[in-house]
Amino acid sequence: MSRTCSLVSRILASRLRTLEFAVLLVLLTSVNVTAADRNPFAGDPKAAKAGEFEFRINCAFCHGLGARGGGRGPDLTHAQKRHGSSDAEMFQNISNGIPGTAMPANGTNGQGVGMTDEEIWQIITYLRSIQRRPEQSHGNATHGKEMFYGDANCSGCHMVEGKGGRLGPDLTTVGDAHTADYIVVSVRNPSRRLAQGLAEATKEFPQEYETVTVVTADGKEITGVTLNEDSFTVQLMDAKERLYFFEKDKLRSFKKSRVSLMPAYDTSLLSDKDLQDIVAYLLSVGEK
Repeated sequence: MSRTCSLVSRILASRLRTLEFAVLLVLLTSVNVTAADRNPFAGDPKAAKAGEFEFRINCAFCHGLGARGGGRGPDLTHAQKRHGSSDAEMFQNISNGIPGTAMPANGTNGQGVGMTDEEIWQIITYLRSIQRRPEQSHGNATHGKEMFYGDANCSGCHMVEGKGGRLGPDLTTVGDAHTADYIVVSVRNPSRRLAQGLAEATKEFPQEYETVTVVTADGKEITGVTLNEDSFTVQLMDAKERLYFFEKDKLRSFKKSRVSLMPAYDTSLLSDKDLQDIVAYLLSVGEK
C-alpha cells in the first residue's frame, strides 16, 4: 500500500512540475508578445539617432538613405505602410520579414549582422522621427483616372488594381512607395531611373525593366523589356505583350539598353495640369 501511495505521489509531483512549466512558458510568451507591442524608445531623440545609424547599416541598401525608397524597398517615411503602420506591425515585419516580397527576416539577407530587439525598436523610433504627413496633391484624381485610362493611354502599358497593360510596371502601389515628384520625373524622363520588375525574395537584386533587342538565328529582330534572365536564357515581352523565351547561345545578337521603351512625355504630349491629375489619381490609389 505504501509503495502504491509513493508511486502516486511521484506521478502527481511530476504532473505538477509539468503544469508549472507550461504556465511559466505561457507567461514568458505573453511577456514577449506584450514587449513587441510597445516601443520602449518612443519619442526618444537619442534612440532615433541610434536607429538612424542602424538603418544605414541594415536597411539603406534597399530603402535608400533617408528611408525614401531604393531599388528594392519602398519609401518608409509615409505614415501609412502597406504591410502595417503600427509600431508592433513594423517590429514584426523587420523581425520576421514579409512573405512574398523581397523583405527578408532580420539578419538573413547578408546586409548588416542581425539586429537585437532593442536595435529594431531604435530603427522604428528613427522612422517615426522622419515620418511625413500624407502627401496632398493639388490635382484632380477623378480627371486623372479618366486620363490614365483615356487620352494619356497610360493603361496601355501599366496596370492599376488589376486593370490595364502588362508591358510596364504595375502602378497600384506607386503612390504608396514613392513621392509625387518621383512619379513626375518617371513620366517626363523614364530612362533616368528604370523601374524594378520581378522582386522575388530568392533574388539578391530584382530584375529591372531594361530594354533588350535580340536577333534570332533566322535574322528576326525583336525588342522588348526583360521579364527574367539568367546566364543562359532570357525571357522578354514586346510592345504587343507577346512573350518570348530564348537561349542566349542560339541568338545572333543580344543587346541591352538603359533607354526605356516608355516615351518621354514632355508638355507637348502631356500638360503639367493633366500630369498633376494623373499623379493625384495614383496617390489616391496608393493611400488605400
